[in-house]
Amino acid sequence: MAINKIGLVTNFNIKDKAEAASKVASQLKKYPCEIYASELMREKVERNRALAEQLKFVPNSTLYKDMDVIVVLGGDGSILTAARYCLSSGIPILGINLGHLGYMAEMEADEIEMLDKLFSGDYSIEEREMIDVSVMRGGKHLANRASALNDAVISNGSIARLVDLELFEGDVPVANYRADGLILSTPTGSTAYSMSAGGPVIDTKMKCICVTPICSHTLTARPIIFSDDAVLSIKNTCEREKSLYLTLDGKINFEIYRGDTVTVKRSASVTKLIKLKEQGFYNTLRSKMNMGK
Repeated sequence: MAINKIGLVTNFNIKDKAEAASKVASQLKKYPCEIYASELMREKVERNRALAEQLKFVPNSTLYKDMDVIVVLGGDGSILTAARYCLSSGIPILGINLGHLGYMAEMEADEIEMLDKLFSGDYSIEEREMIDVSVMRGGKHLANRASALNDAVISNGSIARLVDLELFEGDVPVANYRADGLILSTPTGSTAYSMSAGGPVIDTKMKCICVTPICSHTLTARPIIFSDDAVLSIKNTCEREKSLYLTLDGKINFEIYRGDTVTVKRSASVTKLIKLKEQGFYNTLRSKMNMGK
């Protein structure tokens, strides 16, 4: 794939990130390509004259539709946001870690010379499964719908309080939960909130959906892994709370009321991540999670 147009995404309002973006742009400019940023960032970018001179500006919708590659400088949250914007276009994303963990990022900030591989063709594209999540009200009315790369979380929001939920696979009842909430994650999201709640770490090449209860008040409640062709439904049966909250990738929130049903299934869309290294899932797991030390 010829790479001629590159979108550069970061929080240009933070000095360290703007400086890192300038170094990335300088490395990319060694090659015959154009580098773009969102028009929404123009004022912030122009505080750094050297950076501004290397970039062109386009509307945000164009940035995530017409580029060959999106380069994201930040943590996993920044990559998740870019994945949502790239949902319809399928533009591949290259993550450069400027966050704490950056599990989905391919490079660290001191490895920008590896960007040369984009132009030599020495890279691969890994497709990560996503989930489609919808909220049904009154049994048939679609209240909300969105997609997620990491997870969908049903909880009481900012207040830690037990809630009641029923889980179905298709029309078959699976479990009743009394817990702080429920996490439905992709293999990519298995190393995020799900893992912190005691869920399994899942190789990102696997095709499945993992359901992990959060601080369950039932001794027999355990994480369950479903095939990726499963259609999962979670009914809000909680009588003590006026409403619960559905959060997707820690970014999108929907209010769900008693009797509402959240449906989760594999998405037809995928997130494409550019891989410049050959370290594989388990080497990444070991290095990022500091395992074995």
